[in-house]
Amino acid sequence: MSPFVKSLRAPLTRVRAHVASLLCALLLIFGFTTFLQAQQPQPAERPRRVNEEPEQQGEPDEVLRIDTDLVLVDTSVTDAEGKPVRGLRAEDFKIYEDGKERPVAFFNVEQRFGAKRPIAVVFALDVSGSMTPEEIGRLRGAMQLFSNRLFETTSSVFAIMAFGMKVKTIQSFTGDAQKLSRAFDRLEREPSGLSTHTFDAVDDAVRLLVRSAPRTRERRLLKRAVIVITDGFPVGDVVAPSTVIERANAADVSVYTVTLPSYSRMLVSAERQPLPTPLDVSGLAEKTGGLSVYATDRDFEPLFRALAEEVTSSYVLAFYPDDAKRRDGLSHTIRIEGPPGLTIRQSRPSYKYEK
Repeated sequence: MSPFVKSLRAPLTRVRAHVASLLCALLLIFGFTTFLQAQQPQPAERPRRVNEEPEQQGEPDEVLRIDTDLVLVDTSVTDAEGKPVRGLRAEDFKIYEDGKERPVAFFNVEQRFGAKRPIAVVFALDVSGSMTPEEIGRLRGAMQLFSNRLFETTSSVFAIMAFGMKVKTIQSFTGDAQKLSRAFDRLEREPSGLSTHTFDAVDDAVRLLVRSAPRTRERRLLKRAVIVITDGFPVGDVVAPSTVIERANAADVSVYTVTLPSYSRMLVSAERQPLPTPLDVSGLAEKTGGLSVYATDRDFEPLFRALAEEVTSSYVLAFYPDDAKRRDGLSHTIRIEGPPGLTIRQSRPSYKYEK
């Protein structure tokens, strides 16, 4: 090999040696860094549940963990023509506790994100001797229409009670339309009823709602209601009207009364307004945020259709009581105010915490 070639190879050999040394150093640095990273604690990945639902975007449907100190009040709003008013906001209402305004701490509209509020309804049907067989038959169709309308628009459950001399549960709560229809078929008139335990029936219905219809259903607040269908003559009740109203208020249950034509025919002509029934005088519907209506021979189905609209069009407002009044065992008044010109009905006029 010539001296010239030897002179070229020597520098190349030194370059290769430098490059090899540099690569070794880089490999050592990379390996050491990887080792250090492996020693650091890594954040644990949250395991994904089977059939896990995607996280919802935007405002949640309901506040599910409702503080037990909150006082809830169901509120219905109607216009000058008696039609339900929808679309109101929390700022449209004011709440007063013993005459002092309190902030609205919770507000739930009757419909949010396309889903209406679920409802639990107890039909309490008078089957005493004063009810005509024709009324019993036509009522079956009207109640069927009512329940079908709510089945179509809400997640609802229904129970049926019959009362005369005693109160009987014909059907416990069900969301099965066919089962409810079969229960309507089992209604029988009591031909020799010597008493009509209307207030006892409402009291039993309120107890059934408290026992079997929790305040939430399918992650939404549940509206609870009793619909009493009667001829208007309570006789022989054991429970006093004031006690029934107090229990309904404590359970936040609204009572709606439907007085049948057999009552109005005995008192006045069809052209005149019927006289108040003993149920009206007691304030059962008014003091629980419900409604008292009179049926005629011609309007059973339209009446129950309007009643279905009425029952589903409510708001829920809540407030925190004054600290000094919490669990003092005393009764405190509640008053709800809405926009001028509208009629406000609230499910209870007062609240009371037990000591």
